[in-house]
Amino acid sequence: MSADTTKSDELLIEEIKNDSPSAMEELISRYRATVESIAMKYINSPIEKEDLVQEGLIGLLAAINSFSSDKGAKFSTYASRCINNSVQTALRKFSRLKDIPPSSIMPLEEDFFDNYPSLSAEDEYLAKESVSALTDFLYEGLSRFENEVLRLYIQGLSYSEISEKLSKNPKAIDNAIQRIRKKLEGVTF
Repeated sequence: MSADTTKSDELLIEEIKNDSPSAMEELISRYRATVESIAMKYINSPIEKEDLVQEGLIGLLAAINSFSSDKGAKFSTYASRCINNSVQTALRKFSRLKDIPPSSIMPLEEDFFDNYPSLSAEDEYLAKESVSALTDFLYEGLSRFENEVLRLYIQGLSYSEISEKLSKNPKAIDNAIQRIRKKLEGVTF
Protein backbone atom coordinates (compact mmCIF):
# COMPACT_ATOMS: atom_id res chain seq x y z
CA MET A 1 0.00 0.00 0.00
CA SER A 2 1.38 3.40 -0.96
CA ALA A 3 1.59 6.34 1.39
CA ASP A 4 -1.08 8.22 -0.61
CA THR A 5 -3.81 5.64 0.13
CA THR A 6 -3.34 6.02 3.86
CA LYS A 7 -3.96 9.77 3.84
CA SER A 8 -7.11 10.88 5.59
CA ASP A 9 -9.86 12.64 3.67
CA GLU A 10 -9.18 15.80 5.63
CA LEU A 11 -5.47 15.73 4.70
CA LEU A 12 -6.37 15.24 1.04
CA ILE A 13 -8.71 18.22 1.22
CA GLU A 14 -5.92 20.37 2.65
CA GLU A 15 -3.72 19.27 -0.26
CA ILE A 16 -6.52 20.10 -2.71
CA LYS A 17 -6.76 23.58 -1.22
CA ASN A 18 -3.02 23.88 -1.93
CA ASP A 19 -3.71 23.01 -5.61
CA SER A 20 -2.79 19.33 -5.64
CA PRO A 21 -4.45 17.66 -8.67
CA SER A 22 -3.35 14.20 -7.50
CA ALA A 23 -5.13 14.70 -4.17
CA MET A 24 -8.31 15.68 -6.03
CA GLU A 25 -8.09 12.59 -8.24
CA GLU A 26 -7.56 10.35 -5.23
CA LEU A 27 -10.47 11.78 -3.28
CA ILE A 28 -12.82 11.52 -6.27
CA SER A 29 -11.65 7.97 -6.88
CA ARG A 30 -12.15 7.14 -3.20
CA TYR A 31 -15.78 8.42 -3.27
CA ARG A 32 -16.77 7.23 -6.75
CA ALA A 33 -18.40 4.11 -5.31
CA THR A 34 -20.35 6.23 -2.81
CA VAL A 35 -21.60 8.44 -5.65
CA GLU A 36 -22.70 5.41 -7.67
CA SER A 37 -24.34 3.83 -4.63
CA ILE A 38 -26.38 6.95 -3.93
CA ALA A 39 -27.31 7.29 -7.62
CA MET A 40 -28.51 3.67 -7.67
CA LYS A 41 -31.11 4.48 -5.00
CA TYR A 42 -32.88 6.54 -7.68
CA ILE A 43 -32.43 4.09 -10.56
CA ASN A 44 -36.19 3.92 -11.20
CA SER A 45 -36.36 7.67 -11.73
CA PRO A 46 -36.83 9.17 -15.21
CA ILE A 47 -33.19 10.34 -15.24
CA GLU A 48 -30.58 7.95 -16.62
CA LYS A 49 -28.04 6.40 -14.27
CA GLU A 50 -25.07 8.18 -15.89
CA ASP A 51 -26.77 11.54 -15.41
CA LEU A 52 -27.52 10.74 -11.78
CA VAL A 53 -23.86 9.81 -11.27
CA GLN A 54 -22.81 13.10 -12.88
CA GLU A 55 -25.08 15.02 -10.51
CA GLY A 56 -23.60 13.05 -7.62
CA LEU A 57 -20.08 13.94 -8.73
CA ILE A 58 -21.10 17.59 -8.86
CA GLY A 59 -22.28 17.22 -5.27
CA LEU A 60 -18.97 15.59 -4.34
CA LEU A 61 -17.02 18.49 -5.87
CA ALA A 62 -19.20 20.94 -3.96
CA ALA A 63 -18.47 19.01 -0.77
CA ILE A 64 -14.74 19.09 -1.44
CA ASN A 65 -14.82 22.84 -2.09
CA SER A 66 -16.97 23.74 0.90
CA PHE A 67 -15.87 21.25 3.58
CA SER A 68 -14.55 22.70 6.81
CA SER A 69 -13.19 20.31 9.42
CA ASP A 70 -13.88 22.75 12.24
CA LYS A 71 -17.65 22.23 11.85
CA GLY A 72 -17.41 18.89 13.65
CA ALA A 73 -18.55 16.50 10.90
CA LYS A 74 -16.43 13.91 9.16
CA PHE A 75 -15.88 14.48 5.46
CA SER A 76 -17.49 11.15 4.55
CA THR A 77 -20.75 12.18 6.26
CA TYR A 78 -20.68 15.63 4.73
CA ALA A 79 -19.86 14.32 1.25
CA SER A 80 -22.66 11.74 1.37
CA ARG A 81 -25.16 14.44 2.28
CA CYS A 82 -23.93 16.77 -0.50
CA ILE A 83 -24.02 13.97 -3.08
CA ASN A 84 -27.54 12.96 -2.08
CA ASN A 85 -28.74 16.58 -2.08
CA SER A 86 -27.29 17.16 -5.55
CA VAL A 87 -29.04 14.09 -6.98
CA GLN A 88 -32.35 15.02 -5.33
CA THR A 89 -32.10 18.58 -6.64
CA ALA A 90 -31.61 17.24 -10.18
CA LEU A 91 -34.68 15.05 -9.76
CA ARG A 92 -36.76 17.98 -8.52
CA LYS A 93 -35.64 20.13 -11.44
CA PHE A 94 -36.50 17.35 -13.87
CA SER A 95 -39.94 16.95 -12.29
CA ARG A 96 -40.66 20.64 -12.77
CA LEU A 97 -39.50 20.56 -16.40
CA LYS A 98 -41.65 17.57 -17.34
CA ASP A 99 -44.80 19.51 -16.41
CA ILE A 100 -44.05 22.22 -18.99
CA PRO A 101 -45.80 21.52 -22.30
CA PRO A 102 -43.17 21.00 -25.01
CA SER A 103 -44.99 23.51 -27.22
CA SER A 104 -44.19 26.28 -24.74
CA ILE A 105 -40.43 25.60 -24.65
CA MET A 106 -38.45 27.63 -27.14
CA PRO A 107 -34.78 26.89 -27.86
CA LEU A 108 -32.55 29.89 -27.22
CA GLU A 109 -31.27 29.98 -30.79
CA GLU A 110 -34.73 30.55 -32.27
CA ASP A 111 -35.74 34.09 -33.07
CA PHE A 112 -38.69 34.78 -30.80
CA PHE A 113 -40.71 36.88 -33.23
CA ASP A 114 -40.16 34.83 -36.38
CA ASN A 115 -40.70 31.39 -34.88
CA TYR A 116 -43.25 31.95 -32.14
CA PRO A 117 -44.60 28.51 -31.21
CA SER A 118 -48.32 28.11 -31.70
CA LEU A 119 -50.39 26.76 -28.85
CA SER A 120 -52.49 23.67 -29.19
CA ALA A 121 -56.23 24.27 -29.11
CA GLU A 122 -56.38 22.89 -25.57
CA ASP A 123 -53.50 25.07 -24.32
CA GLU A 124 -55.01 28.14 -25.98
CA TYR A 125 -58.40 27.44 -24.39
CA LEU A 126 -56.82 26.94 -20.94
CA ALA A 127 -54.79 30.12 -21.33
CA LYS A 128 -57.90 32.12 -22.24
CA GLU A 129 -59.77 30.63 -19.29
CA SER A 130 -56.92 31.55 -16.95
CA VAL A 131 -56.78 35.10 -18.26
CA SER A 132 -60.57 35.36 -17.96
CA ALA A 133 -60.50 34.06 -14.36
CA LEU A 134 -57.69 36.48 -13.47
CA THR A 135 -59.53 39.41 -15.06
CA ASP A 136 -62.72 38.53 -13.18
CA PHE A 137 -60.79 38.28 -9.93
CA LEU A 138 -59.04 41.61 -10.47
CA TYR A 139 -62.31 43.45 -11.07
CA GLU A 140 -64.26 41.72 -8.32
CA GLY A 141 -61.55 41.09 -5.72
CA LEU A 142 -59.61 44.33 -5.84
CA SER A 143 -60.78 47.84 -5.08
CA ARG A 144 -60.65 50.52 -7.75
CA PHE A 145 -57.57 51.98 -6.03
CA GLU A 146 -55.83 48.58 -5.89
CA ASN A 147 -56.60 47.99 -9.59
CA GLU A 148 -55.10 51.36 -10.49
CA VAL A 149 -51.99 50.70 -8.36
CA LEU A 150 -51.59 47.26 -9.96
CA ARG A 151 -51.97 48.66 -13.48
CA LEU A 152 -49.25 51.28 -12.87
CA TYR A 153 -47.01 48.77 -11.07
CA ILE A 154 -47.24 46.35 -14.01
CA GLN A 155 -46.27 49.22 -16.32
CA GLY A 156 -43.00 49.40 -14.36
CA LEU A 157 -43.57 52.52 -12.34
CA SER A 158 -41.84 52.78 -8.96
CA TYR A 159 -43.74 53.29 -5.71
CA SER A 160 -42.86 56.99 -5.70
CA GLU A 161 -43.97 57.44 -9.33
CA ILE A 162 -47.27 55.67 -8.58
CA SER A 163 -47.78 57.80 -5.48
CA GLU A 164 -47.25 60.98 -7.55
CA LYS A 165 -49.72 59.88 -10.24
CA LEU A 166 -52.39 58.90 -7.72
CA SER A 167 -51.68 61.74 -5.25
CA LYS A 168 -51.09 59.27 -2.39
CA ASN A 169 -48.08 58.73 -0.14
CA PRO A 170 -45.65 55.87 -0.97
CA LYS A 171 -46.69 53.97 2.17
CA ALA A 172 -50.29 53.80 0.89
CA ILE A 173 -48.98 52.40 -2.40
CA ASP A 174 -46.86 49.84 -0.56
CA ASN A 175 -49.84 48.80 1.57
CA ALA A 176 -52.00 48.41 -1.54
CA ILE A 177 -49.39 46.23 -3.25
CA GLN A 178 -49.08 44.06 -0.13
CA ARG A 179 -52.89 43.62 -0.05
CA ILE A 180 -52.89 42.73 -3.75
CA ARG A 181 -50.19 40.10 -3.19
CA LYS A 182 -52.13 38.54 -0.31
CA LYS A 183 -55.30 38.43 -2.38
CA LEU A 184 -53.48 36.90 -5.37
CA GLU A 185 -51.93 34.16 -3.21
CA GLY A 186 -55.35 32.55 -2.85
CA VAL A 187 -56.16 32.60 -6.55
CA THR A 188 -55.93 29.28 -8.43
CA PHE A 189 -56.41 28.71 -12.13
